[in-house]
Amino acid sequence: MEQAVPSSAPASPLEQVRARIAAAARIAGRKAEDVTLVAVSKTKPAEAILGLIAQGQTVFGENRVQEAQAKWPEIRAAHAEVQLHLVGQLQSNKAEDAVALFDCIHSVDRASLVTALGKAQEKLGRKVPCFVQVNIGAEEQKGGCAVSEVPVLLALAREAGLQIVGLMCVPPASIEAAPFFALLDKLADDNGLSGLSMGMSDDFETAVQLGASHVRIGSALFGER
Repeated sequence: MEQAVPSSAPASPLEQVRARIAAAARIAGRKAEDVTLVAVSKTKPAEAILGLIAQGQTVFGENRVQEAQAKWPEIRAAHAEVQLHLVGQLQSNKAEDAVALFDCIHSVDRASLVTALGKAQEKLGRKVPCFVQVNIGAEEQKGGCAVSEVPVLLALAREAGLQIVGLMCVPPASIEAAPFFALLDKLADDNGLSGLSMGMSDDFETAVQLGASHVRIGSALFGER
C-alpha cells in the first residue's frame, strides 16, 4: 500500500524567518517588504550561501573584509542580483577594500573611519550607503560611538561625503532588547534618519515591531556556528 504524500513540505529556515518578519510587521501596522532581511553568512561556505540564493534571498552580510574577499567575487559574478553588506567592525586600513566590495556598510563608528571611507569613496568613484553604529548599551567591549556623540559623528560623516542612511546597534546580550531598539529609533528620528539596522536571530521580531529597516540574521537561517 502506498504511503500518503504530505500536501506540503516543511517550511525552510528562510521561509520561517520571512513568515516571522511578516507577522511582526503586521502587529506593528507595517509592511513586511519594508524590512530588509540581511542573511549573515560569516564563516559559512559558498554552498550554504548558494542554497539561500536559490530560494530567492538576495541580501547577505559578512563580518570581515578578508573573508568576504575570499568567497564573494565568484558568487557575485554568477549572481549579479545579490547585494553584500558589511555588518562587522571595519579597520580604517581596510576602508578602500570595503568600498570596492560592499554595497552597504553598517559599522561606521569613529572619526578616523569616516575620513578613511570618504577618501576611499572619492578615489574609487563609488558611493556606498552607510549606517552609523551606536554603542547603545555603553559596553566597553563593543564597537559603536557613544549615544552622546551621534550628532557629531553624523556631521563629520556628511562633511566627508558619506551617504548616511541610518543607525545600527547591537543591544546588550541576555536582557530585554526593546528599550535599546526604542532608543535607537528615537536617536534616528532626532537626527533626521529613517534607517534602523537592528535585530538578530534572538530578537528580530521585537526589532521589526519597533521600526527596524534591516535585520541581520545568521543562525536562524544557517544554523548555529
